[in-house]
Order: sequence, then C-alpha cells, then structure tokens
Amino acid sequence: MNLTTADQSIPTYTLEQDPIIGNKRFNIVRFNGTLTHPSELLMPHRKAYYLLVLCRRGNGRHWVDMRPYATREQTFYFFVPHQIVVKEESTPMWGTAIAFDEEFLALQENATLRQLPLILNPHNVHELMLAETDVVFMEDLLEKISTEHTQTGHWHQRMLSAYLTVLLTYLSRLYAEQFDRTPSSTEKLLLKKYQSHIDEHFQQLHQVSDYAALLHVSAGYLSEVVKAQSGKPAITHIHERLVMEARRLLFHTEHSLKEIGYTLGFNDASYFSRFFKRETNLTPAEYRATTREMYQ
Repeated sequence: MNLTTADQSIPTYTLEQDPIIGNKRFNIVRFNGTLTHPSELLMPHRKAYYLLVLCRRGNGRHWVDMRPYATREQTFYFFVPHQIVVKEESTPMWGTAIAFDEEFLALQENATLRQLPLILNPHNVHELMLAETDVVFMEDLLEKISTEHTQTGHWHQRMLSAYLTVLLTYLSRLYAEQFDRTPSSTEKLLLKKYQSHIDEHFQQLHQVSDYAALLHVSAGYLSEVVKAQSGKPAITHIHERLVMEARRLLFHTEHSLKEIGYTLGFNDASYFSRFFKRETNLTPAEYRATTREMYQ
C-alpha cells in the first residue's frame, strides 16, 4: 500500500521517529529488559518500515490488525508497513530487533529481497514458531549483523546486505513451511505478485483487468492461475483486501462511512455499504458497533 495515501487519523511512524530503534534506513538493537515506549502504548499506528524481532524472553500482549498476540519466548515476530499495531501493555523484553525501510530495500544489492515471502507477507501474519536449531542459527547470524553494523569502509554495506539476505531467506523458508501448502512455481510466483500489487493499489484499482495490465498478462489467464493456485477467484483477493482495510478504519477511526468509502476508492457511500454487507453480512455501521462492543 502506498503509505502516503493511508488514512491520516491512524499515524504512520517512520523509522527515524521510532524512539528506541530510530535510524534513517537500517538498524539493529538489543533489548535487555527494554520497555515499550509510552508514546506507543495503546496507540493504534502503522509502521513505515519493516521490523523483525527475535524474542528470547518476555511476556505481554499486542494487537496486529485486530488480532491479539501474547508474546512468547523463543519466537520470531515481524511487522510489515501496512499492518495496524496496538501495544496493549509495557512489559520488559529481552531479544534483538532489526528495522529497515523501503529506501534500504531499494538499494541495488537488496532489490531481490522485495520478492521474499516474509517481505510480501501474502498471508498477513505476524508470528513464526522457532525450533531450537532455528534460534541457534539466528542468534549467530544476528551477532554477525550486529558486529558488521558497527563497521565502516567500502565493504560494510555489501556485508550487511549479504547477512540480511541470508536471514530473510532463512525466515522466508520458515514462513513458507508454516503458511504455504503448495510448492513454488511460475504460477505461484504470479499469485504472489498479484497479491503484492493488490496491497499497493487496492485503493485505486478494483478490477482484475487492472492488475492483469500491471502484470502484462491477460485477465483471463490471471483469473485462471489465481483460482488454481489459491482456490479463490481473482476478484475475491481484491475484495478481501478492501474489506480488511474497511474493518481497520471502522474499528480504529471515527470517520464517517462516506469518508471511509472514499478512502477505499468508492465514490458512492451507498455502494460501499452494499459492497461491505455483501462481503461480511453486516453493514459498516453494524460492524463498527458490534466489534467495538466486543472489545470493550
């Protein structure tokens, strides 16, 4: 999603604004009993950067896209830019965090990282379970990244990118093992690209043919591949992304239904309401009322 067009009532924090991890493009930070910064506590927000966290020890609870997570030890957590995060309580945590932004990914040596499952996050998840061997591998690699981050010189950026590539590739393999149920293929890659384009353009583009044009394939071929690879019609992926964002805005903001519909590319508020009810069996007003009552 283009973060510059995101709803302005839900703040988007840049990496430089992060009170603990702040840096221009990339940083790695060790947590030794670190507490959540008060400015983020109970404040719904998005991150304009990728945040990867290996939690060694700690507890607490936070929400990602209205789903609660109880922090678990020896678990890997990751945040991607479009998700809405709410930190519910400030509890000590021991672990390591890596943060980097889109500008860092745009560097030539990092360009291929954009297509990794962990970065695309097609399943909109947040948590990876780790075996002991996974923890040992990541601990060693994070130590190498931390050491290299303090270095300077001609090879510093290449070494840092190389280590990060290994880490994200390893984590993407875990991601695929835990969430993907079909082998990688040309068709699977097309599905991933389709989902990625939806994430970037769903506020402006609502038709399968629009995305087929971006991917340089026919709408018929795209629909056939997406249905075969995901089990769902191609248009359903667009509608699900629109509904997800509508739910976020209905729950986290006080915007009118007309304003939310306009943000999502619906020029007619009544059409937005009909669309939402068709997809969820609730009107937007009913959804807002029932979910807020549920989480009181």
